Amino acid sequence: MMRQHRWAATTAYTLILLASCQTAAVAAQEAPAAVAGEAADAGDAGDGLGQIVVTAQKRKEDLQVTPISISVMRSDDLVNRHVTSLVDLGDGAIPSLKIAPFYSRNSALIVNIRGIGVLSDGNQPARDQGVGVYVDGVYLGRAQGLGTALFDIENVEVLKGPQGTLFGRNTEGGAVNITTKKPTGEFHMNATGGMGNYGQYKGEVHLDLPAFNNIAVKVDGVVAHRDPLVKNPLSGAAGFNQYDKQGFHAEALWTPSSTFSADYSFDISKDESTSLYLNLVAAGTNTQAALGTVQPNRIGTANVGVPMQPSVGKVHGHRLTMEWEAADDLTFKSISSYRKLSQSQWDNGSAATTMSATAATLAANASGGFTGVNFARYSLAMFDQDQWSQEFQAIGEIGRVKYVGGALYYQEKVHDNAQAFYTNQFTNAAGSAYVIRQIDYGAQAIDRESHVKTKSYGLFGQATWTPDLLDDAIHLTGGLRWSKDSKHGALTIVNNALPVNRDGVSGPIGLDASWSRVDPMVNLAVDLSKDVHVYGKWSTGYKSGGANSRSQNYDAFNPETVSIFEIGAKTEFFDNHARFNIAGYAGEYKDIQVDFSRPYETGGVRTTRTTTSTINAPGTGGVHGVEAELTVNPLTGLTLTGSWSYQYVHIPATVNPYPNAAGVTSTVAVPIYQTYTPKYSASGAVDYELPLNGLTLRAHVDGNYDSGFYASNNDPVYTGPDATGNIYQPKGEKSFIVNSRISVGDIDLGYGDAKLSFAFWTRNLFNEQHMFYKALSPTSGMNGFFNEPRTFGGEMNIRF
Repeated sequence: MMRQHRWAATTAYTLILLASCQTAAVAAQEAPAAVAGEAADAGDAGDGLGQIVVTAQKRKEDLQVTPISISVMRSDDLVNRHVTSLVDLGDGAIPSLKIAPFYSRNSALIVNIRGIGVLSDGNQPARDQGVGVYVDGVYLGRAQGLGTALFDIENVEVLKGPQGTLFGRNTEGGAVNITTKKPTGEFHMNATGGMGNYGQYKGEVHLDLPAFNNIAVKVDGVVAHRDPLVKNPLSGAAGFNQYDKQGFHAEALWTPSSTFSADYSFDISKDESTSLYLNLVAAGTNTQAALGTVQPNRIGTANVGVPMQPSVGKVHGHRLTMEWEAADDLTFKSISSYRKLSQSQWDNGSAATTMSATAATLAANASGGFTGVNFARYSLAMFDQDQWSQEFQAIGEIGRVKYVGGALYYQEKVHDNAQAFYTNQFTNAAGSAYVIRQIDYGAQAIDRESHVKTKSYGLFGQATWTPDLLDDAIHLTGGLRWSKDSKHGALTIVNNALPVNRDGVSGPIGLDASWSRVDPMVNLAVDLSKDVHVYGKWSTGYKSGGANSRSQNYDAFNPETVSIFEIGAKTEFFDNHARFNIAGYAGEYKDIQVDFSRPYETGGVRTTRTTTSTINAPGTGGVHGVEAELTVNPLTGLTLTGSWSYQYVHIPATVNPYPNAAGVTSTVAVPIYQTYTPKYSASGAVDYELPLNGLTLRAHVDGNYDSGFYASNNDPVYTGPDATGNIYQPKGEKSFIVNSRISVGDIDLGYGDAKLSFAFWTRNLFNEQHMFYKALSPTSGMNGFFNEPRTFGGEMNIRF
């Protein structure tokens, strides 16, 4: 199997080189015609594909000459796909990027790039994700809060592969770099309102005010609502997978001179959402209650009613960015930020998997059968975080060298606790009737509680040298970053009691750990022509170490690391009417953070209740893959785009080092699955624009495919392959989602530059159904989460 994957990677690299050489030859043949037509084309800037500007290397550059694998979604792309928050990119709009809810909770997101980011549970104070999410240069330190509504977005840049040099910690998989639209100093308004099925409504207002005393101000407001996709039969309770999002953003840009600017931004958001509904799709060995029906398809109403209320996330933050152009070839930049987050969790979406029991349990029940048996586990958690960061950058040129250097300080404080209890109770032997338990939620046992303070320091530098050779066609880049992370905190409660350390002493278990490392990067780029650029790159990255707050002993684990070699080509042809970019990569994946279940021990006795501990898996894993993007503008107004990725992650099988409840330690190496990583994924889109008399017709359709992925990193019941070589952990189903939008716009309202547009949109146009998350318990059965059904709506936009 490994030979096949190595062969695939080698073949991909060969194809990249062949494509680069072939495209260079075509470009060389077309060059005289292009030069001859240059003066004529200069007057028509809209002809062909437009330039895409990115900031992946801390300066504004053309995407095509930036020697990094990058995918970009611009503001129009987000509108066309009706993207309200990052979770809406989970349908596969960018194949190498996978965004998904953490289990059933849209309040915390999993973000993976190239299969690296989160292997299991990054939803904890002392654990981090391996993909960094940045907004206007500010790192967002927690998975919680990423589901809030997006403001007025300019670009979403997805930087693929380790970004350890310029972005630092927790970018081993890559980075999602979001930039918002800045104040212009001129009066403009862009307002959108719309409604849709499932009670949806959305409103956005973006207002640019005229500059006053060299200060330009912009304000943004957004509200979005959706009723539940699955109804809850319990009267007065919230349904499943509903949301209410509100946000406000204000920004002031002061430009007292042509060489200095100060940009202050404030944002505040509130995100109320409920958990997804977990379907039981196949029964296990347990006896099912009468109400515990198998539901193999997406449903509209849950089989039982349960207490449910929205999980509420509140976020606010401040950012001050100052830039000083000290000389024509030297700019200093400072980014200061403070952010605060609170997130509650109210998850009662898994009742379907709790309505069963073993035959022995039912036989031993003195009340008879299911009578008095509790079910519907309500999972509550409270999470609070505040962070502040300071970054300094120096960006400049010296002769033939472009450079960027800087320093970063980051600090965060996080506290969480969690509790879980059953809210429902059967009232007869068959399990066909139930009541809601009358209990005091606040008096229920605390399952775990912890707090941690993280500090991180970084120094970085990167320089690109263009020697006086071959008409400046060669560019050699080198970079280095030193990082030091520390985490200090404590696990204060485990299973409603003080933790017990390895010496048998009861009390809080402290975390006092630090790590430092150096991440280098080398990149050689060659311009084969003005439209063909190839590069080879080696880079490293890491995800910070930490501790698992679901564990009993709060043992620290070390950072995990990647080292990746990448080659790529970026090409344009057909007189700037076609663009083809391709990259292949391969490398090592080490010290992978892997979770294992272990029994909770008290007084030297192991119980059937489990905790979860994290270790660094021994051995060396591997990653490799290929990414390709094609954009073609064959006719005026028509744009065709397509992207595809193949990604493979190998993690060595690992032995669970912990004994089971009987005290037996397994010697069987358990397969470790890279989660949220479809092996194959693809996306394509067609956009058409037709100017008519007094209006413009625009149409968009996109299709997105992935081959399915694992949602759990190991199988707790694994004992080895069966006779057919199968393994027990199920993989999510493959999917193909189509979205569309059609609009009539640029309708002149008769005063000033005011324009009116109407649009109709759909997400999951063909109502495709697939179970993206699957889990298997031999006793309770197969369960999982289905994708969202078709949603649609209309909206109106006014801008001037």
